Amino acid sequence: MKAKTTILTTTLIAGLLTVSAAFAQDYDLVINNGRVIDPETLFDDIANVGVKDGRIVAISKDPLTGAETIDATGHIVAPGFIDTHFHFQMPIGYSLGLRDGLTSSMDFEMGCAGSYVAAWYEARAGVTQANYGCAVSHEFARAMVLDGSDGAEYLINGPVAAYTTRAKAGWSVTRPTLEQGNAILEEIDKGLMAGAPGIGSTTGYMRAGISSRELFEVQKVGARYGRPTGSHTRYTLGNDTTEVNGAQELIANAIALGAPAIVLHFNNPGWRVTHELISGLQERGFNIWGEIYPYAAGSTTINAEFLEPQSWVDDLGNRYEETILDPVTNEYYTLETYKATIASEPTRPVVVFKMPAEDQAKWLTLKGVTMASDGVGAQPYDAPWDFPMDQLGGTHPRTAGSRGATIRLGRENNIPMMQLMSILSYNAAKHLGDTGLKAMQERGRIQTGMVADIVVFDPETFTDNSTYEQGAIPSTGMKAVIVNGQVTVRDDVLLPVFAGQPIQFEPEDKPRFVPVSLEAWNAEFSTGMPSDFSGAFSVDGGN
Repeated sequence: MKAKTTILTTTLIAGLLTVSAAFAQDYDLVINNGRVIDPETLFDDIANVGVKDGRIVAISKDPLTGAETIDATGHIVAPGFIDTHFHFQMPIGYSLGLRDGLTSSMDFEMGCAGSYVAAWYEARAGVTQANYGCAVSHEFARAMVLDGSDGAEYLINGPVAAYTTRAKAGWSVTRPTLEQGNAILEEIDKGLMAGAPGIGSTTGYMRAGISSRELFEVQKVGARYGRPTGSHTRYTLGNDTTEVNGAQELIANAIALGAPAIVLHFNNPGWRVTHELISGLQERGFNIWGEIYPYAAGSTTINAEFLEPQSWVDDLGNRYEETILDPVTNEYYTLETYKATIASEPTRPVVVFKMPAEDQAKWLTLKGVTMASDGVGAQPYDAPWDFPMDQLGGTHPRTAGSRGATIRLGRENNIPMMQLMSILSYNAAKHLGDTGLKAMQERGRIQTGMVADIVVFDPETFTDNSTYEQGAIPSTGMKAVIVNGQVTVRDDVLLPVFAGQPIQFEPEDKPRFVPVSLEAWNAEFSTGMPSDFSGAFSVDGGN
């Protein structure tokens, strides 16, 4: 017979530890009466959640009390949203993301220059509202070596530094010598040694400058650390053959090296084939995954190689007047205004219409993908966290609204909430956690013991408000956004709370860099090679 004075009762519900209210505990925060969703265990039920010291310590059917309470009746209680492709790693960028439920943002495409990764993290410690992380940048390594950008103070800003480095072109079009190639690889290694969670490569912006050998060697640097390379693949934007070929290059390298890889924003022509390739590899145990975002248009700088007339007009059959929008003036470009802007402002942001609008909801149904926004900067890029958002300009709506758009499209198209929570949070945490990244092993889940990164939102009203004409209007319908146990957004109001933590590996004392050399290649892969073999980073393009 159970004693009435039982102090502690535990019950296992769908793999989650629940603690009864009979356990007299004072919680820092209690979220009551919400529909609690955990994508890892598939738990989906009305429950109460207790938080203490930044972690989830109770999930119970019984009432809980705490120092701070949130009534989540009629609301979803889910893991805080995670984005592995968020370029706007600046105070106002985090603010826009948090209003959209983004508790952890990383950039696995542009990244941060390797020599500046440690300083990038140090600059955000204790003063950042969301969790933050940044891969080491392949593009910036090339800019440093080929354009002389090494030592530039602005590189500490990470992804948004591209608005400066892209004013030069050597990083995108130059084939490095063997010596320069090794310098690029060594710069990437420095970022991984400093704890960067992986490598970001804007391969598709540098297709004239990057040989197949170079991308393979870049991924090899990451493989030595067991960390993923995320790539804007070689032929993005392209057609339904070239797009897939670009993904295949990244994937084949990863398989050969036994390394993780992220096929960035593959929601382009050929996306069904790419998804099937990735899914088949996941079933075979490969830690390779892909991203989508729920917009038919993308965003880039106007000097992107794939927007040149020979590619965009001649090869792909597009017209500037119908596909390239200026988000500041809200006017479409012509060939003449395109050429004039390239000459006067080569890094000006543009919105690029590229896919049918009806595909947006289809991408959200894909199994095993992550929703990664590719959120870009707004102007002014360096605004403080509380800058008036209605005064921001020049950005794509996905920066402020990707998560709200995901929930809205899910609502309109009857996509299961469990699927949406998986692609918004758990899937990214799972893949990154499997690389050994502890910060992601403890997030993306509503389970006892996990870090209390939590969103509480109304599934009927949470929505995006940003548009192609006004890209920085924040989402609404968010009851609460909790970062490391602290309420950072309450009833759509961003609070002066700076609880963000770094998402990175422990820095290492010694590099793992191994230079590419003719002698080493010959010793491993041949029985004797003529002396005129030109090496891995040849200027003639032959190797």
